[in-house]
Amino acid sequence: MGVEHAMQTHVYTDARPEAMGDVPGICELPLTRAVVQYRDVHEMDTPGGRIEDIGLALVVEGRYASTAEALDLGSGKLKVLDLSTELVVLDWVYEPTLDHVSELITAAAATRDPDAVRKYGFQLGLRVLERIGFGPLTRPTFLRVGYRDICRDLDLHEGTSIRIVLGPGRVTRAQLDYDTSALVFRTAFEERDAPLEHALSEAFPTGELLRTEPMAAAEAIEYQVRFALPTTLAETRTCLGHIRRGLGALLARFDPDRFASLARVMDTFGARETLSALHIHESPLHVVRVPAPFSGSHVVH
Repeated sequence: MGVEHAMQTHVYTDARPEAMGDVPGICELPLTRAVVQYRDVHEMDTPGGRIEDIGLALVVEGRYASTAEALDLGSGKLKVLDLSTELVVLDWVYEPTLDHVSELITAAAATRDPDAVRKYGFQLGLRVLERIGFGPLTRPTFLRVGYRDICRDLDLHEGTSIRIVLGPGRVTRAQLDYDTSALVFRTAFEERDAPLEHALSEAFPTGELLRTEPMAAAEAIEYQVRFALPTTLAETRTCLGHIRRGLGALLARFDPDRFASLARVMDTFGARETLSALHIHESPLHVVRVPAPFSGSHVVH
């Protein structure tokens, strides 16, 4: 009977239970209690996210992947995510932790004060990052947390971009591509902007400056400054340091009055750097760049 059942299962693998119809694959895995890393493709309510979000969420109700309810661990806000696409599950929390979060959510809804949820959720997110450590899977989250600090210092608003006014009618917005470690400058220009290119090359000497070529006449160009993918938390903080200094240099160049006021605030209160508070064990090895060998001709006697 066992063999016959196994053979039947093998023959009819295409017939899946209806309850699993919205879950890709051949098994059902409830995502409740999962700490997931979500991206734009998973957003259903606010595409692109807000500056408070960190792209890390605790799934509080995940029986159905297509309508999972999750708590963003940065903003403390509930989101409806579509987790039926490719997904990174970083960790799982215990039932008592989920119960406590649910109680905080209920209390916040009653008092209209999400502060307790936000504080607890953010600390939970940082503990998860410390426990898992730095790696290819967590790199985008570390970059997002770090770039969020830069945005809050230089251009605090609902989005995750920094606006730079280059002149009358000339504006560019800088966003960080967390997957490729590239700073993207979006413009409304249909032709190359030589002064901006020169400014970018001076502001980011350690990055590789690229320009997209529009495929259609009405499309705007954008610039990318690509940095080497960081492999450790220390390298990530160094990369973010280059980004912060470069963006500050652009603001000082094109909008000196605004930069002066921002500099006074940071001099008084200090720059935000959430990643400096994380305690992650890393190799004590110090990696340095090896210079290219001399390419001149050598005479052998």
